[in-house]
Amino acid sequence: MIDEDLAEYGLKIADKADYAEIRIESSKSNAITLSNGVVEGTAVSESLGFSVRAIVNGAMSFYSTNIVSREEIKKAVERAMKIASLQKRKEKIGLSDERAWTDRWEVKEKKKDVRLDEAIEFLRSLDDIAKNKTLSRVFFYENEKVEKHYANTDGARIHSVVPRHSLYYLITVGEGGDTEQMNREFGNAGGWELVEKWNADDKLSEDISFMEKLIKEGKKPPEGNLDVIVGPYIAGLVAHESCGHPFEADRILGREAAQAGKSFVKEDMLGDVIGNECVSVVDDPTVPNSYGYYMYDDEGVKAVKRYLIKNGVINEFLHNRETASYFNRKSNAAARASAYDREPIVRMANTYIQPGDFSMEELIEDVKRGIYMATFMEWNIDDRRYNQKYVGEEAYYIENGEISHVVKHPALEITTPSFYKSVDAVGKELEFYPATCGKGEPMQGVPVFTGGGAVRLRNVRVR
Repeated sequence: MIDEDLAEYGLKIADKADYAEIRIESSKSNAITLSNGVVEGTAVSESLGFSVRAIVNGAMSFYSTNIVSREEIKKAVERAMKIASLQKRKEKIGLSDERAWTDRWEVKEKKKDVRLDEAIEFLRSLDDIAKNKTLSRVFFYENEKVEKHYANTDGARIHSVVPRHSLYYLITVGEGGDTEQMNREFGNAGGWELVEKWNADDKLSEDISFMEKLIKEGKKPPEGNLDVIVGPYIAGLVAHESCGHPFEADRILGREAAQAGKSFVKEDMLGDVIGNECVSVVDDPTVPNSYGYYMYDDEGVKAVKRYLIKNGVINEFLHNRETASYFNRKSNAAARASAYDREPIVRMANTYIQPGDFSMEELIEDVKRGIYMATFMEWNIDDRRYNQKYVGEEAYYIENGEISHVVKHPALEITTPSFYKSVDAVGKELEFYPATCGKGEPMQGVPVFTGGGAVRLRNVRVR
C-alpha cells in the first residue's frame, strides 16, 4: 500500500517552489517465456519508488528514488528545488492552467490473482496447437498491476490502480526451404477474464494456416498503381506512426529530435487539410479496458478523447501542460511516464482511424484491380514521420471486386499526406490491437492500442 501522507508531507516542504508534484508508484509483475515447449524463464518483480518535479524561477527539475520514507521525501524535494534554482533559463517554463481534480479510480478485475502454473498451462495449450506445424515458436506472457498516487501544489490528488495482461507470440512455418514468420500481440487493462476473451488459440491456428497457404500458393504481387485496402491492423499502425507521433507537441517544437525523431508538422498547420473528408484520426485514453486506458494522465489532468485529424483537417496536437502553455491551450492529458523514475512526456494512448460507413464487402466490390493487406510483416518510417513503407504478410489480390489469390509481401510506399488524401472509404468495423510505444531518453515503453476501420486507398503505388 502506498503511504499517501508522504506526498502531503513533501508538498508542504515545497512551499517555496513555484510548482511541485510528487508521484509515488508501486508495481508488481509476473512474466513467463515458453520457447518450443520449454519454459525458458519466469520472472517476478516488484518496485516501489517516487519522483518529484519542481519549478523554481521558471526552471524545472526532476528527481526520483526507490527509497520511500519521510527522510527521503524531504531530501528529494529540497534537492529538486535546488537543482531547478541553479538553472539559468532565458525562456521560462510555464504550465497550462488546469482544474485540480481529486479522485480515486481503479480498473476492476472479475478474475484476478492468476497463479503462475495456470498461466504456464495457458501458454502450453497454445504451444500444443503450434508444435507440429511450426519450425519454431515463442510465447511471452506478462501481467502487471500498477498503483499510483499523484499530488501537486495546485491541489490535484489522484489515486489509481491498473492491472494489465499481455501476450506475444512469434511463430515460424517452413516447407521445402521456404519459411515465413508471423508475430501477434494481445493485451488489455483488466483481469484474467479478458485473456479468456482473446481467443488466442483461434488466432494462432489461423496464422499458421495462412502461412502454410502463403508458402504453397503465394504469388508475386503486381507492380504499379493499384487500389489498396489496408485492414485495421495496418490502418492502426499508420495512424500511430504517421499521425500520432508527428502530432506530439514536443516533437513539433523540436525537443525530441535527438531522441525519438522530428516531425514534418509545424505549429501553423492547425486547420490545414491533410486528408479526404472521410478520414478522422482519434487518440482516446478512455476506451474501457483498452491497453492504453487511463482516466487521468501523469500530471493529474482528466483524460479526454482527442481528434488529431477531423474530417481530413488537422484538428489538434497532443499536449502535456508545458507544451499546452507554449501553444496557449489547455492540456489534453497526453502526459505519461512508464515508471516512477521517468519524467512524464507527451505520449499517445489508443490511436485509431475512426470507422466509416462501409462493410468489408463494399470496400472490396468496388475495386477492379488491387491489393488487400490484412497484416504486415515489416514497416519503416523516417524520423519526420513523412515517408513510410508497409510490407504485407497476410495479403490478397483483388480482381473485379473479388478476392482472387494470396500475394507474397506486397509493399506500399507512400508519404503521410498522400496516404490520407488517397483514402476514399473507411470500413465500419472497429478493431483494436495492443502495442508498446517507445519514446524518450531514457527509453519509455508505454502500453497503447492501435486500430480503426479498414481503409481503401485509390491509385497508389505497390511493388
